[in-house]
Amino acid sequence: MTRPPTWLIFAVAIHFMVAIVHGAAHAVAHVWLSHVASLVVFVVIIAGPWIGLALMHLARRSGAWIIAVTMAGSLVFGLVYHFLFPNPDHVAHVDPHWRPLFATTAVLVGVSEALGCGLAIHFARERNSF
Repeated sequence: MTRPPTWLIFAVAIHFMVAIVHGAAHAVAHVWLSHVASLVVFVVIIAGPWIGLALMHLARRSGAWIIAVTMAGSLVFGLVYHFLFPNPDHVAHVDPHWRPLFATTAVLVGVSEALGCGLAIHFARERNSF
């Protein structure tokens, strides 16, 4: 058993913390998700990267790919819902009082997902440590 690379652990932890703050922004701004969107958030965005980290103890490359895929999926989901298609989760439709917090955390979640995905792909493709 080997442990996941420290930078990848850090990226997953930061992503989780920022996602929790963004979830709080959803709550205070009264932006509610559909049941399907909530399922995606809990399974892909929250649990997926942690599952990948846990799996890295047994199968490093597979765990890293799970992190990469879930982070990439999370990034696409966030871009679509927060910035591309009009819906209640779009930053432009959030109550103006809460929009700065909501938009800032949405951007930070996206940045953390891009970072996590990039690091996971790097570690998944790294041949020396597997």
